[in-house]
Amino acid sequence: MRRGSIALRLALMFTAVAVFIFALLGMALLQVLRHELRRHEREEVQSRLEDVRYMLEHGRSPQLAARAREKIAALESRNGEVRYWMWSADPAFRWADGAQAMAEALETDDRVVELPLGPGGRPMALMAARIPANDLRPAVSLIAGVSGAAPRQTLHTFEAAMALLALTGAGVAALLGYWVARVGLRPLQRLSAEAQGIGPDNRGQRLQLPALPIELTDMGQSFNAALDRLDGAYRQLETFNADVAHELRTPLANLIGQTQVTLARERDAAALREVLQSNLEELERLRSIVADMLFLARAEQGERARRLVDAPLALEVAKTVEFFDVLLDEAGLRVDVQGDAIAPIETALFRRALSNLLHNAIQHSSGGDVIRAHIEPLAGGARVRFTNASPPLAPEQLARLFDRFYRGDGARPNSGENHGLGLSIVRAVAAMHGGQAFATWTEGEITVGFTVAPH
Repeated sequence: MRRGSIALRLALMFTAVAVFIFALLGMALLQVLRHELRRHEREEVQSRLEDVRYMLEHGRSPQLAARAREKIAALESRNGEVRYWMWSADPAFRWADGAQAMAEALETDDRVVELPLGPGGRPMALMAARIPANDLRPAVSLIAGVSGAAPRQTLHTFEAAMALLALTGAGVAALLGYWVARVGLRPLQRLSAEAQGIGPDNRGQRLQLPALPIELTDMGQSFNAALDRLDGAYRQLETFNADVAHELRTPLANLIGQTQVTLARERDAAALREVLQSNLEELERLRSIVADMLFLARAEQGERARRLVDAPLALEVAKTVEFFDVLLDEAGLRVDVQGDAIAPIETALFRRALSNLLHNAIQHSSGGDVIRAHIEPLAGGARVRFTNASPPLAPEQLARLFDRFYRGDGARPNSGENHGLGLSIVRAVAAMHGGQAFATWTEGEITVGFTVAPH
């Protein structure tokens, strides 16, 4: 797709608006001019008619017919722009060939009629008058005509001038519009230059919103918000890389160290078997970390739970509690399951999240405590939460509980059972079911859970 220039588009828009305005004004002025020319034409032909009619109506001379013909001859132009016709039963009151036909054709007084009687067959404005008979002369039909060539030439000249003016104005509007657009877009160019100056070395730099025009403020705010999100993701990625390196370094160091010690001298089969068993445990831990990371990566790419079935959640919680019976007995804990709901879940994923939640509650509970599991139905979904005793937690700690490799106490135990991804997987499972993970602390108890929503 071809990219277009905003300045050029604005210039074309300005040109189109200018042409429209010029055309509108030209049409309006043309109509006004045409009306005025017609009025002037009517007044002129009427004046020409009155010059002779007044003599015929008020003349008392016995030579009235001769004087009327003399006056008509004086008023008519040689080029045919002004003409007269006069017809009467008395031959003395007749003027011009075809006067009788003209008198019969123009029966209405005081009305301008156009006929092609001017020079070269051009239209001529005609007006007729019926003059009643008196004691000195008979009834007379008088017709005066004025050529419309001059008004039409004026109209043609005006139209040509307006067309030329419109084209010139459109060209000027295009040039000025392009210049105005370029000047108006300078803040956008400065904005682009600022954005290009932001890189990995100055991720904290943001666009200067007070310097932006009002029209660009929203875009600047959105761009700064996007930079904030990218910066947060970048910091999270840096932290994640450091955490992954730390988590993988420990088992790899154990493997290398044990292997080096074993190879330092001769070992019997039992010793070698013990070292291999220890190495296998470290390899299992590495495999668990890698598998969990791959699962989180798929979840963050938008993978959704697909094999959904409507299942009673209390039964799933009970199965999970039964699986942890031995661990619960060793810790002196018990689980109280409350409520039930039926929701669409992918069973394997749901059990994985329940296992992580319950394992987290067991790790942070003391002997003799009761872990409460609550199941609440929602509109088409459900909420599952585990509550256990806990020391106070700051809001920023609660907000980070679901981050990868985060441990509230800052410890990094080497146990293969805990590598800091359990609650991250809970959040991923909730997202795959259209829900969310949550954590709250009130009055010495922490509640951690998640929701599942209908697809």
